[in-house]
Amino acid sequence: MQSLTSQEIRQRRSDFWTSKAHAHLPEASLIADKESTALFNVAGMQPLIPYLAGKPHPLENQLFNIQKCVRTVDIDEVGDSSHLTFF
Repeated sequence: MQSLTSQEIRQRRSDFWTSKAHAHLPEASLIADKESTALFNVAGMQPLIPYLAGKPHPLENQLFNIQKCVRTVDIDEVGDSSHLTFF
């Protein structure tokens, strides 16, 4: 099995969705939009919520993003072998 860097994984994901005619949205800020009830972006889909709810997007109907997130649900568990806060 080939070992890949995180950048190579992101690039392969981007290439895959682009080849399927999806529009790539730029990464949103890690700090959630002021209209959000969340403090941070906690899921890759969070910046896409308006479009998932039906708001038209000027680029396309088929969108994808590669989004940094902060995971806060299990923050007390951070530091063991299976919990992260940032991915």
